[in-house]
Amino acid sequence: MTAPTLISPAPGVPSRPARDPRSARWVAATVAALAGWAVLYSLLQPFADWVVAVLPIPPAGRLHEAVAFFAYDTPKVLLLLAIVVFAMGVVRSFFSPERTRALLAGKREGAGNVAAAMLGIVTPFCSCSAVPLFIGFVSAGVPLGVTFSFLISAPMVNEVALGLLFGLVGWKIALTYLAFGLGVAIVAGWVIGRLHLEGWLEEWVRNVRGGVAELPPVEVTVIDRITAGLDAMKDIIGKVWIWIIAGIAAGAFIHGYVPAEMLASIMGRQSWWSVPAAVLLGVPMYSNAAGIIPVVEALIGKGAAIGTVLAFMMAVTALSAPEMIILRKVLSVRLIAVFVGVVATGILAVGFLFNLLFA
Repeated sequence: MTAPTLISPAPGVPSRPARDPRSARWVAATVAALAGWAVLYSLLQPFADWVVAVLPIPPAGRLHEAVAFFAYDTPKVLLLLAIVVFAMGVVRSFFSPERTRALLAGKREGAGNVAAAMLGIVTPFCSCSAVPLFIGFVSAGVPLGVTFSFLISAPMVNEVALGLLFGLVGWKIALTYLAFGLGVAIVAGWVIGRLHLEGWLEEWVRNVRGGVAELPPVEVTVIDRITAGLDAMKDIIGKVWIWIIAGIAAGAFIHGYVPAEMLASIMGRQSWWSVPAAVLLGVPMYSNAAGIIPVVEALIGKGAAIGTVLAFMMAVTALSAPEMIILRKVLSVRLIAVFVGVVATGILAVGFLFNLLFA
């Protein structure tokens, strides 16, 4: 990034970067792109109707329902994902892994758990970054329980999950999911912190020492922030689009071919065992919020209990087996078992409470 030109100040007046004349053009182009996004979003239903009309399939039946679901949800999810990721990419330009560690370092448990869980919503996190983030937090002096609140919140209550839930199943479920997801992250992190399990970290992690580095001030322009949003779109959509297509295809199959009565009997509120079964089913799976939410939409549409379905989603995003394998590099088996047990208990509680609230 080219350093901004400085205007020579009067004596005793601090230097300020000159206003970049390109900023107005970038903002105008962004506004025009957002208007184009709105137009495309308004044409989703006509596009889906056109697709099923031109295909040689019977106008009524299971295949028609499945194809209509796929034709409507694929562009809808991709458009929602694009706008959410762009917006959060701009928000993330105000943060960095180093600044996040600096914000959490020295925080006491309780307030630190709350701060860590809130930061997890807007801070980049995925399974592949679990190890370096964990080491960075330890080296910055972040308490173990506070670190776990962040590691639980970031994949489970991230901006993609909330944005897609809001767009596909409504704001009430999205906000309730946010509240309970943050509750799981805060309480689980606090419980792990109270157990004082630092001795169960791998030895080489316990030997990591360090302090919080002083961060030099950096001037970030409007163009930098818009570019950060575009880069986030390119990076995240490029990584997850295949999972999105797979998730929508699975949702389309459920929507078209799985009888509502059968699904309601298996995942309905009357089946008390459906919540723990959903959690057990979700743990060995690997997906992300963007890929699993179309399945959630289809399951809810078929009459499955909301708490059961969202417990399944939480287990997939927060307790996936691949993430546990990666975290094994820094956590002992005993500490992973405690982590899984505490988080799974919180997810079970959320599932049962959701089923009660939305009965």
